[in-house]
Amino acid sequence: MEWRNIYRGLAMGASDVVPGVSGGTIAVLLGIYDQLIASLNGLFSREWKRHLSFLIPLGLGVSISIFTLAKLMDWLLLHYPGPTYYLFLGLIVGVLPYLFREIDAKTNFRKRHYGILLVSLLLIGSLDFLQEIETIITDRSWQIYLLFFFSGFLGSAAMILPGISGSFILLVIGVYHTVLHAISNFHFDIIIITGLGIASGLIVMSKIIHYFLSRFQVGTFAVIIGMVIGSLFVIFPGAPEGMKGLLLSVVTFATGLFFAYILGKVEYDEG
Repeated sequence: MEWRNIYRGLAMGASDVVPGVSGGTIAVLLGIYDQLIASLNGLFSREWKRHLSFLIPLGLGVSISIFTLAKLMDWLLLHYPGPTYYLFLGLIVGVLPYLFREIDAKTNFRKRHYGILLVSLLLIGSLDFLQEIETIITDRSWQIYLLFFFSGFLGSAAMILPGISGSFILLVIGVYHTVLHAISNFHFDIIIITGLGIASGLIVMSKIIHYFLSRFQVGTFAVIIGMVIGSLFVIFPGAPEGMKGLLLSVVTFATGLFFAYILGKVEYDEG
C-alpha cells in the first residue's frame, strides 16, 4: 500500500468540498494525476491489486477529509468566504508553473495548443454564470434518489478533471447544500446513493481521460491548463472588503502559494 497517499487524499478531499476547486487540480499539483487516471482505468485489469494499493489509501484520505472538514468548510464559507477562496486561489496559481514544466510547454506547445488552452479557459470561466441559489432537499422519493445518483455521477466526472469542481457541478444542479448537509449530519441514504454515482462516474471518466492522455498528451495538457486557469475566474470572490478583509485575503493567498510551492517541491523534485 502507498500509505503516503493518505495525506494526498486529505488535500484532495479538502478541495472537493469547496465549490470551484477541483480535486483533479490538487492531484496535478501533487504530481499523481497521470497515476490516478491509470489506476482508476486499470481497476478491471490483471494488475488490479497494484492499482488498488494506490487507490485505497488515497480514497481513505479523501473520505476522512470530506467527513471531518465538511462542517469546517461550511463554517469558513459562511463566515470567511473571501479569505477561504483566496487560499485556494493561491493554490491554483501555484500549480501552474508545475503544469507548464510537466509538459515542457516551451518545447511542445504549438499555436494550436495555445488555442485549445484559450477555448478550455473560456469554457470553464463561463461556468461562473451558472451558479444558483438552492435550498436543502427534504423529499425522499425514488426520483430524488435518482437525482442524487446522477448528480454524483456528473460531479465525479467533473471532479477528476482539473479546473472543474465536482462540488460546483452539484451546486449548479441544485443538490450541493443537501449533500453537504447529509455528510455533516450522517444521512447515510443520501451519502450512499451519491457515493455510488461518484464511483461510477470516476471509472467511466477515467477511461475517457486515459484514452486522450495516451494518444494526445500535449493537447490534453493544454485543455487541463486552460481548465485550471479558467477555474480562477469561477472561484474569484471579488475584491476584499475593508482593511481586515484585505489583510486576511493576502495572508491566505500567500499561504496557498506557499503550500503549492512546498507540495510541488516534494512531489516533483523528490518524487
